Amino acid sequence: MDEQASSASVRRTRFSLIWLIPVVVVAVAAWLAWTTLSSRGPEITITFDTADGITAGQTQVKHKAVALGTVENVGLSKDLKTVVIRVRMNAQAAPFLTSNAQFWVVRPRLSGATVSGLDTLVSGAYIAVDPGAPGGTQQSEFVGKESPPGVRSDEPGRTYTLMTDEIGSISQGAPVFFRDVVVGEVLGYTMPPGGRGPIPIKVFVREPYDRYLRADTRFWNVSGIRASFNGGSLHIEVESLQAVLSGGVAFGLPEQRRSKDAPSAPDNAVFKLYASKDDADSAGYRDRIPMVTYFKNSVKGIDAGSPVTMFGLQIGSVTGVSLQLDKAKGTARVRVAMEIQPERVLPDDLDAPATIESTARALVNNGLRAETGTGNLITGSSEISLAFVPNDTPASISMEGDAIVLPSKAGGVSGIMESVSAVADKIAAMPLTQIGENLNNLLAHTDSTVNGPQMRQALASLTETLKSVQHLSQHADQGITPLMQRLPAIADQLQGAVTHANAALAAYGGDSDFHHSLQQTLDQLNETARSVRLLADFISRHPSALLLGRHKP
Repeated sequence: MDEQASSASVRRTRFSLIWLIPVVVVAVAAWLAWTTLSSRGPEITITFDTADGITAGQTQVKHKAVALGTVENVGLSKDLKTVVIRVRMNAQAAPFLTSNAQFWVVRPRLSGATVSGLDTLVSGAYIAVDPGAPGGTQQSEFVGKESPPGVRSDEPGRTYTLMTDEIGSISQGAPVFFRDVVVGEVLGYTMPPGGRGPIPIKVFVREPYDRYLRADTRFWNVSGIRASFNGGSLHIEVESLQAVLSGGVAFGLPEQRRSKDAPSAPDNAVFKLYASKDDADSAGYRDRIPMVTYFKNSVKGIDAGSPVTMFGLQIGSVTGVSLQLDKAKGTARVRVAMEIQPERVLPDDLDAPATIESTARALVNNGLRAETGTGNLITGSSEISLAFVPNDTPASISMEGDAIVLPSKAGGVSGIMESVSAVADKIAAMPLTQIGENLNNLLAHTDSTVNGPQMRQALASLTETLKSVQHLSQHADQGITPLMQRLPAIADQLQGAVTHANAALAAYGGDSDFHHSLQQTLDQLNETARSVRLLADFISRHPSALLLGRHKP
């Protein structure tokens, strides 16, 4: 039976699919570990003044909305003055962590009229990074900025420096205008050493507008609202609402007639910032003629920058006003220095010194004088006016170095007061007391003469004479009345005689001497009769003519 017993068989162990699960898990874990380690970048520290809005494990570091790292820890520095933030960056950001990189916290921000970071109201604050220009040294410690930089490293354009004595309302982020178009922004400003001297302002102009800047380009301040009185009317200029709130600067090109094809302005070029566009335009005139005048009257309202006008047109500006005292003579006067800009309105051939001097001499000989005038009654500003004064005292020009000295004359209110003062001096010089005494003496002598015995006797004699004339007129009227009544009858008789004589003459006829003589006699009788009639008519109308004679018209 043992021999017949069958032998036992051994079954082979088969591979189970369930064993693949741990293999896959290990593989995935290894892959995740490799991926994490391969993408893991360096750890950096960033120092900020405050950690407002930053949360460890949540706040990310971004560039152009792409996450480059995450904040791992937020802590204070040893001196408790700053906040130290440890950030784990990914491998993609490693090449950009150089000395040119800039970090800042993006949160809702209002700067002037610009609002930024509104998206962080929903997503929360984050740390933005600008890699900066290529190059730089690798580093792991950075100092973060409290405000975004004005210029990004990937934004094409150029940076320039503006020098000014006063910045006004210009602030960081203020716009830069070119022909009312925003072409850049103000990056910031720094105070000069010791607080003295011009203040440098950094501005950035984007492409392609930076190509318009040349060596003769002029910048001016457009902050706020500007009001001026021109042509008797009020002019208000506003660049934009943003310029009103945060300030701003603008630049322009010089006029073509004054352009000399200046070269393009290089990066970091330095320009002067003028207070207004008028000042910038005035600075563009290259030709300047220095002139000086002296006043002995008030020059209130005249200071550096006041306009110099001729026939109401500005031809220059005042460069300085100073008071000069003569201790020896005990006199004082005001020296006003001016610069005439012939390119404004004068002929182009006024460039040679000899021509300028001869022209000024001819103008002064014809009465040209420098006067103070009122530029604006509301603002109280004044100006120097070059005007022709007729019948003025002859004067001539002189030279004070290379400056032409023009004669002056008080103008405006001062001129009126000077004229009134001259009239008052003439009145004061009159012997009014002596004239009054003479008038009193004349009136006294007149009164004594009128009330004297001779005048009373003359009046009595005149009264008697008038009575006699009246009596004579009455008797003459009584005697003349019959004669006047007979004059018409006499005239009628003479006319009848002439009529009969003419009839007899016509009957006689002939051309003898007797006929001619008789004709002449009749003509004379006719004239006599006419005269008698005229006499009768005149005496009827003017009977007093018999005593007083005929009145001559």
